[in-house]
Amino acid sequence: MTGMRTALRALAATAAALLAVTALSPTALARPSEPRAPEEFVSLRSVDPTIVQEMRYITAHTFMGERVDGYLQPVCVLTRPAARALHLAQRTLLRQGYTLKVYDCYRPQRAVDHFVRWAKDLDDQSMKEEFYPRVDKSRLFEDGYIAEKSGHSRGSTVDLTLVRLPALPTRPYRPGERLTPCFAPRGERFRDNSVDMGTGYDCFDTLSHTDDPRIVGAQRANRQFLKRTLAEVGFVNLPEEWWHFTYRPEPFPDTYFDFPVHRRSVAGH
Repeated sequence: MTGMRTALRALAATAAALLAVTALSPTALARPSEPRAPEEFVSLRSVDPTIVQEMRYITAHTFMGERVDGYLQPVCVLTRPAARALHLAQRTLLRQGYTLKVYDCYRPQRAVDHFVRWAKDLDDQSMKEEFYPRVDKSRLFEDGYIAEKSGHSRGSTVDLTLVRLPALPTRPYRPGERLTPCFAPRGERFRDNSVDMGTGYDCFDTLSHTDDPRIVGAQRANRQFLKRTLAEVGFVNLPEEWWHFTYRPEPFPDTYFDFPVHRRSVAGH
C-alpha cells in the first residue's frame, strides 16, 4: 500500500508539471458564447486524476508544427462511460507498475478541419522529418492519415500509451529543434516517457499498425499489453494506429461535436 501511495503522489507531481509546461496564457479562454458539451461528457481528471495527461495538440509538437484549433486548455474530455472504463483499466495497471498516459481525447470538429487545411497545403512540410518522413504529403488523404471526420469528435475515442512507474515528465519540445524520424530507435527519436512501442505518437507510417510483423520483442509485447488491457474494459483498437482506441458502445455514434477543449465546456458535469 505504501508503494501505491508513493506512485500516486508521483503521478500527481507529473500531472502538475505537465500542466505547468502546457498551460496557455490567460487570454486563451473559451468564449461564453461557445457551445458546451452535453451532460454525458466529463473531464477525465474528475474521474481518475492519476492518469497522466500529455495533451499534444495544445503544443507545437504536432505533425503540423503548431497548436491545433479548438484546444484551449490541456484537459482530456471524454464521454462518461469512456472515462470510467479508463479508470478501471488504470486500477489494473497501477497494481502492475504502470500508468496510462493520454495524448488526445475528444477532438473538436474545428480541429479536424484544421488538419484538412494543413494537409491540402503541400508547401507546409516543416514537421515531415519527424512525423511522415516516408510518406508523400500529397497522399495523406488517400493513405488514410487525414480525413474530414474523426471518431475523436464523437467523444469516446482516445489516443494513449503506457508509462512505467515512477512516471517522469516528457521533456518539453523546443520549436526549431532537430527532428528525428518517429520510427527511429527509441534512443534516437523524440524522448517520450512511454514504454517502447516501436514508433512515436502520430507516426504516419505502416510501422504504426498495431500488428505490423516488423514490430517484435518488447515493442510488440508492449502494444499487445496495452491492447489487451483496454479490450478488457470495452475499448477497440484501430489496427492502423497502436495508440488509438474507441469505447464501445459509443453514446454518440453518429454525432460530431465542436465545443472547445476547455474545462468550461464540462463545468458542473
